[in-house]
Amino acid sequence: MTQQVIIITAALLGMLSVIFGAFGAHALKKILSSDQLQSFEVGVKYQMYHAIVLLVLGFNSDMVTSATYWCFTLGVLLFSFSIYGLVLSDAKGKKLRFLGPVTPIGGLLLVSGWFLLLLSAF
Repeated sequence: MTQQVIIITAALLGMLSVIFGAFGAHALKKILSSDQLQSFEVGVKYQMYHAIVLLVLGFNSDMVTSATYWCFTLGVLLFSFSIYGLVLSDAKGKKLRFLGPVTPIGGLLLVSGWFLLLLSAF
């Protein structure tokens, strides 16, 4: 993966994290229960954490493998975005249950990305 692609991905995920965080804190605060809002915030936090990691890796691209990049990127998309979908669909009374198993797959990809990063340090 090129440095430019990694940094662009990090910037997009970070930007969307801020947008979704503001959306959750303001627009959704009146619509979601406290449990739903807390779940939504977990998705936002994990998205931002991994955007920051990708940004750091982008500036140290010798430490990142293509597999690490894809694990983090797909992990965020599957983990955070499935949480967003579950919470928002539940708030509308039509919970998209098929997204339930997607969240742990995303989490497993995030863990795998961290493991690959650990391996690259050795």
